[in-house]
Amino acid sequence: MTASMERPVSDLEPPTGLRGVAADLSSDQRAFKNVSWGKAMMWIFILSDTFIFGCFLLAYMTARMSTTVAWPNPSEVFALTIGGKEIPLILIAIMTFVLISSSGTMAMAVNFGYRRDRRKTAALMVATAALGATFVGMQAFEWSKLIGEGVRPWENPFGAAQFGSSFFMITGFHGTHVSIGVLFLLLMARKVWRGDFDQERRGFFTSRKGHYEIVEITGLYWHFVDLVWVFIFAFFYLW
Repeated sequence: MTASMERPVSDLEPPTGLRGVAADLSSDQRAFKNVSWGKAMMWIFILSDTFIFGCFLLAYMTARMSTTVAWPNPSEVFALTIGGKEIPLILIAIMTFVLISSSGTMAMAVNFGYRRDRRKTAALMVATAALGATFVGMQAFEWSKLIGEGVRPWENPFGAAQFGSSFFMITGFHGTHVSIGVLFLLLMARKVWRGDFDQERRGFFTSRKGHYEIVEITGLYWHFVDLVWVFIFAFFYLW
């Protein structure tokens, strides 16, 4: 081995101190440059949407802590009567279970997408959409129940009037995200099932041949929607 091909052992070790910080920053820059345009835009959208949901939850907490009227008890407001007994938060628990389960089917869809198994990918995306639609349907039932009991954005028979406006604003905005996700999942599942990504068929959101990256991008959106619901569930229904 010549001297030019020899390399000191110290050069193989990761740099420390300021050189280590510079190396970390430069590696992140290179990694970001290798990210596709679609994936980068989805991350930017998720970041911006996080600020919006954060502002909504912050406004809810401010309204709840500043009101002088008693805030309704979620265990009583969101209780369902089953078999003559009131069960608190049973519908919300089922909704949460359904939405969290949809994250599992979405993760499996992305996995099979990497393997280019279009049939299993499409089937799991449809299953994810079905779970999302079930969630929206149960949310619509929850809305109709509260509206029937007199809850409005401007008034609330259970206590503080801000409860109605906070509830409809936060859950409605999140439900809109889920509904859009369901439609997009069905559209992409159809494209996967037809083999658009294998044949490089021209069309809306068709990536280059043999790549199922749009499935991963859809998964990023869907996992974000599920994560937001965890915070809504904790702040709105358990607090």
